Amino acid sequence: MSAVSPSGRFPYRLVATDLDGTLLRSDESVSQRTRDALAAATAAGAAHIVVTGRAVPWTRHILDDLGYDGLAVCGQGAQVYHAGEHRLLTSVTLDRQLAGVALAKIEAEVGPLYLAASRDGLDGDVLVGPGYAVGGTLPSVPFTDASDLWTAPLNKIYIQHPELSDDELAEAAQQAAGGFVTVAMAGAGIVELLPLGLSKATGLSLAARRLGVKGTDTLAFGDMPNDIPMFAWSARGVAMANAHGELKAVADEVTSSNEEDGVAVVLERLLG
Repeated sequence: MSAVSPSGRFPYRLVATDLDGTLLRSDESVSQRTRDALAAATAAGAAHIVVTGRAVPWTRHILDDLGYDGLAVCGQGAQVYHAGEHRLLTSVTLDRQLAGVALAKIEAEVGPLYLAASRDGLDGDVLVGPGYAVGGTLPSVPFTDASDLWTAPLNKIYIQHPELSDDELAEAAQQAAGGFVTVAMAGAGIVELLPLGLSKATGLSLAARRLGVKGTDTLAFGDMPNDIPMFAWSARGVAMANAHGELKAVADEVTSSNEEDGVAVVLERLLG
């Protein structure tokens, strides 16, 4: 893939956007205003990369609806996906032995967890155990025997707790098992265990390298703590008005909410 050549007055060569709570409205749509602003930014020479915690099977239908044919970083950085070719370019999987140790350590501290897991691959199922609440209408496969989790390669494990808040659970998981897995908080009810050292920045840097673009060329948008590494890697990080406080604290700017086209607001200003 050739390097992106900037033109016009747009000051960045890459626009990296999270999906949920950022590019997407609550009904999973992308407004026409936001579509137009992204099209104008790409016409001015910037590439657009979607960077999402969703694995490819939960992302592909959104990209197809957008007519998006570029690179996407999925699975919290685990997957670099070519949307136009429907092809997985890179994939990182979770060490299942380390994940098992991590779960045992977390449960030793906080008690039994509700579990789900994302299997690797273009068509990897999301397995959902008893008690685990999946938001929206995303497809999943129920399981009752925890041993089913470990029968195929995984990108991540999702954990929920019957009493702890997301912040409390993420903190407890980090304290108990941060030496074995990366703990990411990606949205309401979404605390994840990932391969150690993996983040959105990992996947974004791989995708950007394919385009000949660097972090110093990148404008990033997000809404949750899992976007913090992406902001650190990028030249400028823009948090949505609806963003988690931890992300707002490290953002260079806070824009309007995802329901109010916050991505478009910033792009339109930069495009003049």
